[in-house]
Amino acid sequence: MADKTENGSAGEKRISGYHQGGVDTVLSVDAVAQQAQEMASERPSRDQLWALTGGEPLLTIEDLVAGYGAMEILHGVNLAVGKGQSLCLIGPNGAGKSTVLHSIYGFTNIRSGRIGIAGRDVTREKPNRKLAASGIAYILQDNSVFPDMTVRENLLMGGYLLDTPRQAAEKADEILDRYDRLAARAHQPARVLSGGERRLLEISRALVMDPEVLLVDEPSIGLEPRFIDMVFDILTDLQMRDGKTIVMVEQNARKGLEFADLGYVLVAGEVAIADKGDALLENPDVGRLFLGG
Repeated sequence: MADKTENGSAGEKRISGYHQGGVDTVLSVDAVAQQAQEMASERPSRDQLWALTGGEPLLTIEDLVAGYGAMEILHGVNLAVGKGQSLCLIGPNGAGKSTVLHSIYGFTNIRSGRIGIAGRDVTREKPNRKLAASGIAYILQDNSVFPDMTVRENLLMGGYLLDTPRQAAEKADEILDRYDRLAARAHQPARVLSGGERRLLEISRALVMDPEVLLVDEPSIGLEPRFIDMVFDILTDLQMRDGKTIVMVEQNARKGLEFADLGYVLVAGEVAIADKGDALLENPDVGRLFLGG
């Protein structure tokens, strides 16, 4: 979650934290992490996480220990999300939220634990196989469009694992038929797109392979409010109309929990709290630490 900065009155120091209130209510990043850890004295059990999916999870993580090189970031993480459900991960900076997505997709050093999709172990699969064989697509946090390629060419790049270029072209055209914003600029270079349109292109490019699971890292980052609403409308449509399963990391905790069926609070590489998204919105501790009051 991105830091917010508030300026106090004369003589008061600047404090950086997660609240959106005045300087008297803003908590420092360290204070948020410490208080979040204190409220996680009873971490949710594996059975409790599985129960939130209705007892039939599609994507599962069991006792995952993972990180980068010699650095361990995740310390026994469990996760479960059902087919057609959405899950939003929130928590302090450095809690391991994006590392969960990286681990699912195969970008981390996994020391122990298991990642499963529909009961099949995919822990050690490479990213290309996760996409082509296991139906898991990762939508990066960073601006990943090819600016000098046209919008349609960017979409074609999303089908590089399909059997033939013709299949990729057919899928690209299906997506252009679906999204008028992209169709209107299909033959223009991607650099002319607005921030929201670029995000739409990144999401759409992942759809060329028709994945079952979308890993979405910070969909609202760097976007104006009107484009944030547009992106979440698109994700809602993909979940509700197409039955996509979505696992998201979102800096705007309120927006993410309003969207998601389930919410997890990560603290120091562990799942501290898990519940329905709307229940976390009503949780006073979550509200105080992450939602601005």
